[in-house]
Amino acid sequence: MTTMSRPVTLPAAAHSAEEAPDRRAEPLRAGILGGGFMGDVHGRAIRAARSVVAGLASSTPESTAVAASRIGAERALTPDELLADPSIEVVHVCTPNATHAEYAARALAAGKHVVCEKPIGTTLAEAERMAEAARASGLVTAVPFVNRFHPLTREARDRLAEDPGAVTTVLGSYLQDWLLEQGDDDWRVDATTGGPSRAFGDIGSHLVDLLEFTTGERIVSLRAVTGRLHATRAGRAVATEDTVAAVITLSGGGIGTLTVSQVAPGRKNALALEIAKPTASYRFEQEDPEVLWVGRRRGSELLLRDPDQLHADGRRLSIVPAGHALGYQNAFDAFVADAYAVIRGEQRPGLPTFEDGLRAARVTDAVLASAREARDVPIP
Repeated sequence: MTTMSRPVTLPAAAHSAEEAPDRRAEPLRAGILGGGFMGDVHGRAIRAARSVVAGLASSTPESTAVAASRIGAERALTPDELLADPSIEVVHVCTPNATHAEYAARALAAGKHVVCEKPIGTTLAEAERMAEAARASGLVTAVPFVNRFHPLTREARDRLAEDPGAVTTVLGSYLQDWLLEQGDDDWRVDATTGGPSRAFGDIGSHLVDLLEFTTGERIVSLRAVTGRLHATRAGRAVATEDTVAAVITLSGGGIGTLTVSQVAPGRKNALALEIAKPTASYRFEQEDPEVLWVGRRRGSELLLRDPDQLHADGRRLSIVPAGHALGYQNAFDAFVADAYAVIRGEQRPGLPTFEDGLRAARVTDAVLASAREARDVPIP
């Protein structure tokens, strides 16, 4: 991709440390590429971060005008206009998967920070190039693995870190039903626009990221099988998977299973992760994010989200008192707020970057290879 070799000019390069303007109190000016559901989510999060949706570009002039009005963008632009606009400091890439790498690379080459929906590339090689481009740019890149931003997943992470011993077992699942029927269709089903992995690349990547983030361990090998409920959708042959089951081994010696489905009747967005250590188990369910189950041989508990009972990181993300429920959009808002804080030069440990996007691509690639070749696959 020719844009990746272009030099990147950092926006603040003209200022010395003493002369650099203090931008911490100023709103960032963001551009959104993509006017669908995720564009709405990003737009709300940008405004929650006290910043401005300066421009929006979608697939056609008509869809761009509609989305820009709905989301509240200052201007309806073409993608080329948005990427060339010197006033736009950060670009949110919310387009179909096959375009992520191109748009993100062009934004980095233009000296803009990037928030890019996963996958950062539809192949492992493309994801590797994007991660390298991010490193070379010196700019902030972020990927919305937003389950990290529920207060109780941070609490689980802190408690697991304090709990002696390595992880022994993991039970993880992410189940949806939005593609259950043969007439259900979406651009994600098409491998050309969505990439070679659908169910695992789309939602299994979130499960893997949350597992590795909360435990601090890596999946070092896996054995996976994939399934496809419908051979055709909307009259077209389907090449991507509906279901995945994987047996995993962790860097600390623990083992586990991951189950992913987009054809599980009645399940809307049911991410669940249970992690066991010798002294306790911890279970988080995304559809009930105000509760963390802590299991012990004697005296299990349901830990409700109460800032007074949480470690500092979970308390920071608890923006309302106990009993006032937080959910998906709140987690997304917290992700964007942290990304923007890092852009302004602050420290926000735990922000998922293009390196984490590359990690997701590595695991997804291993899942496909294992299913295709019916063998255990090591993951570097």
